[in-house]
Amino acid sequence: MHRLASFDVTANIPDENRRIVAQIGFGVVCALAMIALRAAISMWAPTSGPFALVYPTILIATLYGHWQAGGVAYLISFFWAWWIVLPKAHSFRFEIATDPPRVAINALAVLIVLVLAEIFRRAVHQVTRARDAELERRQVLMRELEHRTKNNFALVASLLSLQRRRHDNPEIVEALDQAIGRVDTFARAYENLKLTEAEGSYVPMRQYVGDVVSRVSAGAFHDEVTIEVRASDCELPQQTAVAICLFINEALTNSAKYAFPDGAAGKVSVIFTGNEDNWDLKVVDDGVGSAEEARQHKAAGTTGMGLGLMEAFARQAEAEYSVGGATQGRTVHLRRRSGE
Repeated sequence: MHRLASFDVTANIPDENRRIVAQIGFGVVCALAMIALRAAISMWAPTSGPFALVYPTILIATLYGHWQAGGVAYLISFFWAWWIVLPKAHSFRFEIATDPPRVAINALAVLIVLVLAEIFRRAVHQVTRARDAELERRQVLMRELEHRTKNNFALVASLLSLQRRRHDNPEIVEALDQAIGRVDTFARAYENLKLTEAEGSYVPMRQYVGDVVSRVSAGAFHDEVTIEVRASDCELPQQTAVAICLFINEALTNSAKYAFPDGAAGKVSVIFTGNEDNWDLKVVDDGVGSAEEARQHKAAGTTGMGLGLMEAFARQAEAEYSVGGATQGRTVHLRRRSGE
């Protein structure tokens, strides 16, 4: 409806003179279309409503061809109806005493329609231009924000790397390595989002999940671990998609660090199914299991930050988060059901 309201038949004509000629031509076309329709109606109602079709003709011509088109259509269609349809036919003379004021009233009413249609057309185009200018300004600001965001990720990672090189304490180095990994996780998630951003604010999840898993697994898992990805072909809002992406990053990072120690072989499956309202994400590995993973966490002196981050990402996605596993394998489950 908005496109119909702001449509302009001469919008793509850059030259002013050609644009005016096109507007006049559009007015002539509108008038001829009215004449053809009126001629068909005259076959069974010769003199009824002589000026009835003039009103929509002027409205259409003015809205889509400016006042020039409306004025041309006004002159042609109105005087044609007066000459051909109004008694006496084929004459500007009147047979009925009330016809002169009738013609004058219709002429004034049609002129009012033309003026109001032009005012409305200009208002719509003014609002459209203002909207386009605002969208362009926001796009410039967004590009600047994206540039600054990328630089900030790189700056934070560089500062952490510099700080790590200044310490010999293994625990401090390990903590800084984890911090660098977190920053890299967010940076990769952001980069994947920009590469797969859909029109508007929705993200295609099949491509997005595949890209995320590919980027993480390329540097996190050794060659003996097989990565499988299955994702539904649906689109989710950006905020939800980002939360899912970061959740996958954390789940895969944990699997890479703890599920397959000493180069053990195995398989990790990332499965995403559902739609915008109801969806399920599972990250399943057949590694050492949750009990052994907990022991490795304790031995490494970690504080479970990864689990805390996954809980935060689950809240951002408005979903439920659970971890299942025993002596063999581990399943991380993120689930959303509308209304829950």
